[in-house]
Parts: sequence; C-alpha cells; structure tokens
Amino acid sequence: MLLAGYLRIIQTGIKMGKTLFEKIWQSHIVAERQDGPALIYVDRHLVHEVTSPQAFEGLRINDRRVRRPDLTVATMDHNVPTSNRMLPILDQTSAVQIQTLEKNCRDFGIKLFDINSDNQGIVHVIGPQLGITLPGTTIVCGDSHTSTHGAFGALALGIGTSDVEHVLASQTLWLEKPRPFEIRVKGKRKNPHAVTAKDIILSIIKNIGTDGGTGTVIEYRGQGVTDLSMEQRMTVCNMSIEAGARAGLIAPDEKTFEYLRGRKYTPDDYESLVDSWRDNLRTDSDAKFEKQFTLHIDDIAPQVSWGTNPGMTCDVTESIPSPDEFSKGNSGQKKSAEKALDYMALESGTAIQDIKIDRVFIGSCTNARLEDLLEASKIVKGQKISPSVRAMVVPGSQMVKRQAEELGLDKIFLDANFEWRESGCSMCLGMNPDILSPGERCASTSNRNFEGRQGTGGRTHLVSPVMAAAAAICGHFVDVREMDLR
Repeated sequence: MLLAGYLRIIQTGIKMGKTLFEKIWQSHIVAERQDGPALIYVDRHLVHEVTSPQAFEGLRINDRRVRRPDLTVATMDHNVPTSNRMLPILDQTSAVQIQTLEKNCRDFGIKLFDINSDNQGIVHVIGPQLGITLPGTTIVCGDSHTSTHGAFGALALGIGTSDVEHVLASQTLWLEKPRPFEIRVKGKRKNPHAVTAKDIILSIIKNIGTDGGTGTVIEYRGQGVTDLSMEQRMTVCNMSIEAGARAGLIAPDEKTFEYLRGRKYTPDDYESLVDSWRDNLRTDSDAKFEKQFTLHIDDIAPQVSWGTNPGMTCDVTESIPSPDEFSKGNSGQKKSAEKALDYMALESGTAIQDIKIDRVFIGSCTNARLEDLLEASKIVKGQKISPSVRAMVVPGSQMVKRQAEELGLDKIFLDANFEWRESGCSMCLGMNPDILSPGERCASTSNRNFEGRQGTGGRTHLVSPVMAAAAAICGHFVDVREMDLR
C-alpha cells in the first residue's frame, strides 16, 4: 500500500506539502498498520523515579534488557528533597523510589544524574541544557510535560508506565497519529518583561479550552513565538498538554542552534546537523493544518488563574467571571466553574487584585530556568516579601542554581526573605515535602492548578515568575506592568 501510494504521487507529479510534525513523524516510522497506529522509533528516552519502577520490573520478569541504554537518560526530580540533602529522606515512599531508580540504572547500564550529581535537575530542564534534546528527534518520557522539548523542534511525548517498558525493551512505541494544529501568535508584546511566555500560553488555553488541542500536535508560529528566547519557548510548549494536545512544536531557528551549540552532550557533528535542520525542519508553505487558531498579543495582559484548571484564567485587571459568563451556555462548564469557585473559596465578581495569598512558589519544569529567576529577581531586588507570605525559589537544575548564584540571584531572594532551595519538582505537585497545607492559597509558576495538586486542600493560582514575585512582595495579586522592571 505504501509503495503504491508513493508511485501514484510520482506519476501524477503532485508534491504534497508537509507540516514540521508530519516530517518528523514520517521519518521515524518503523512499521505502520493500515488505518491504525504506527510503530515509531524513539531517539531519546528520559526516565525519572516515579513512572519507571514498574517498567524495569517488567523487564526483569520477562528477562529482557534495555534495547538502547545509550539513548536512555535518567534523573531524580519528583521526589527529591529541595532542602538539606545531607539529611536522610524521611518520606519512605520517596526514599524507596529514589533507591530503586539507582539500582535499576546500575543493573541496566543507564546513565543517571542522581541526587548528588552536578547535572541533577528536573528532567525537562536538564535535557535541553545538556544538549540531550535535539531538533528533529523523537523524545519520550513518563511525564506529561515532555512536550517542553518541542521548543527545539523535537516531537516530544509524555507516555505511561507500560509504554515506558515498551520503549526500554524495543526503543519504539506504537502511536496513533495526531492531527497537525497551527496556533499563530501575531503581534509584538509592548512590555515583554511584564507580559511573558507564561501569559501567552495561559491566554491560548483560556481561549481554546483545556480540550481545544485534543488529538493534535500544536505547532506554534508567528512573530509572537519567534521573538521568544529558547527558555520562553520551552514555557509555551510545556503547557501544550494543558490544552489537551499530544505535544507542542516550534520550528528550530538560529536561536535554537545557538542555544544547543557547545553543550555537554551536543554531538561532535553538530554543525553538519545544523545545516540539515536548517534546510529541512520547517513546515512547507503549502502544508495543510487540520485546525488553526490565532492569538493577537499586542494588548495581552498578565494572566492569573482563578479556578481548578488552566483554562479558568483571566487578566489581572479583571474580576472572576460568574459560572454563566465562563460557561457560555455549556452546562458542564457551568457546573465545573461552580465547583471550582467552591473549592477555591472565591466568589464571582471578586477583583483578581483583591485576592490575598499565603504562599509563593517560583519553580517547576514550566518556569524554573535561569531567565525565569533573573526576571523575578528584578521585581524582588531591594524589597521584602509581605509578612503574611511564605515564598520559595526552587531552581530547575543544579546547573541553573550554580548559574543563578554566580549572578548573585540567591542573595537577592534571600535578602527579600525568600527561601532558596536545591533543584527538583518541589511544590509543583504534592509528591515531596514542599506542599501546601489545607486552605493555603499559592501564587505558583507551575503548570497545573487541579484540586490538591500542590497538597490536599491547597489552592493554586497559576502565574508567571514576575507576577509571583510581585504577589510575594505585596501579599496579593498586582499588575506587574505598574512596577518598575528596569
């Protein structure tokens, strides 16, 4: 069937334009079932301590080895303590998962960045900064926010534990082909230091909904995207999954190539690869997307989530909408909004800037890179956090932590009474000691605000690093555009 199709194209002289996603997908097909899934080759497999134990145990039970240990990299991030690492890990579940990953990597010959490694960090932070993430590759990890790596023009997919075992054993994965979805971001931000990549992606999700990208791979295009730095692009792709998408993609360009140049694991033939990527890794002008959406960012405002999913978000200058306003006639959405307001202990009509907070978390695979910390430090410098707020900064990796300390950012945050932590997932999710107490309200730079995400009964508001820093100083949400960021 494939051969017949190929001959038919040649005979009729038709050239079919392809999207960037379709090019990467096509180049990685090992086998294909008619009207069914395709077996896709995996270039990079990233592993962490939470979703891998059962997968490795499955290999042992079936007497299988890891097919390509050289293409598999592991780190510890979800469960690691971000305070004093000289002390024992008190939570037994966390301790066991960390010890298990150490044993599994040792037994199967996999490179591990353990808790004492200079390269330890959140899996989606260390991949790019070490040059493990490359354009045009397929990348999988047992973590939904693997979409982060799409910022480099990689097809990066989060997978489940059974799929982790399949990839470990075969270096392939059966996948249904998603549909290509173009999101074009038009215009230029008037205040790029106050209106950030986090505000762009929250605005997109607010507009298309948390199911707007279901069954698709989103390619982000337009000046509003190409203007972004690589670290900002990672923030956008990171939250593609929150719009229901399978992955997010941004075509690689000179910013991409420069970012990866000279990294620890950048390939020896990097420059020749760049020549190939420059020529091939872009969507053809006549390619067709099955879905399209345009966001105009000229007058976009800083965003603050008010509910229990990232689509429940509004401008910082607005008030919380009523369930009727939010749902626009959808009874299911209305019920969800009512439930969210009850959980968040908020009322419709409340001005966002009247919402007081108890905690601030600057971190996560969404916003814990050096640029995020640097921008937040500009708000914090010379200030003190509100006496009613407890705030912490958790770098995304030990490398980010070192770089930040070389710039003196740790001192800026500590002088303002922030806590300065070791790297890890931390308060992004309630899977380590950094959690909210029931009823505590947090301004968080993470990616999810589900019920209990940061701890049972905790209330999460998603914001950018600069918005979180400003809230820490003021004790409530403020429009960061009104603050001096010079």
